[in-house]
Amino acid sequence: MAGAAPIPETGGSDATYARLRRPLLAPTWAVIGTFLLLPVLLMVVYSFLTKEFRGGVIWDFTLAAYDQFFFDRGLFGDEPARIEWTYIMIFWRSIWQAGLATLFCLLIGFPTAWFIATRPETSRPVWLFLITIPYWVNLLIRTVSLRFILRDQGPMNDALIGMGLIDQPLALLNTNLAVQLGLFYSYLPFMVLPIYAAVERYNFALSEAAADLGANRWRTLVEVVLPVVRPGIVAGCILVFVPALGAFLAPDLLGGAKTFMIGSLIDEQFRGSQGNWPFGAAVSVILMTLVLIVLMIQARAATRAER
Repeated sequence: MAGAAPIPETGGSDATYARLRRPLLAPTWAVIGTFLLLPVLLMVVYSFLTKEFRGGVIWDFTLAAYDQFFFDRGLFGDEPARIEWTYIMIFWRSIWQAGLATLFCLLIGFPTAWFIATRPETSRPVWLFLITIPYWVNLLIRTVSLRFILRDQGPMNDALIGMGLIDQPLALLNTNLAVQLGLFYSYLPFMVLPIYAAVERYNFALSEAAADLGANRWRTLVEVVLPVVRPGIVAGCILVFVPALGAFLAPDLLGGAKTFMIGSLIDEQFRGSQGNWPFGAAVSVILMTLVLIVLMIQARAATRAER
């Protein structure tokens, strides 16, 4: 309308959001602080305290828990310090088992995610439902069920004997294989779903262009597909490796003394009156530090790749 005065740009919505940003974020920060930051802070503080003889802690700050993890000073603590390889080997076993579980989940999860993502859109929810439905059941129940399957008189041994592949039951329980199966079974969907999300957004015209330029399927996969879906693969590997590193149900129920892992070590320190809370907290802090280092390396590699 001629002669009408222009409406001033006041940025009303932006100004309103800027004014209400802190009140709106307050509940989120309260939840994060109460259920994440506070427990981590307590764990760090407890790792520097002294073990009470009957359980619990004495509020006397010391590095004894960390010293116990890295050094062996004899039964009475009066011998020259030697490297404590027992706990270091438990950490190494946990890293090896978690890494192997991540590799197996990737080898099975990538083709599975690719298969689901290339199905018609109407059938994809059905395949995703089949992947996730076993995980509606509690992890403890699923791990106990796997123990029942792997026992000497369990369905797996009965099936192998029935097919004539073996003459007597295999000792599958209390082995690294049983623990590995437990980790693989527990965390496979954490690999499938991120890769599926990445493949679903993949432009298949790129594969067609690579084929037109003479690339075979293997070269197309390595040089075209994997670089594009790499964020999903990395996310899946992290989501499997981190919880598998600290898992304790699979090692406890499916493994034995030779398959002892970090999660079992930490869990043992907080059981009963003979537990060592500062040592358990110190092991947790070391585990958390290790995970943070892995995440920082991955974040730096991702930043360099983007640059």
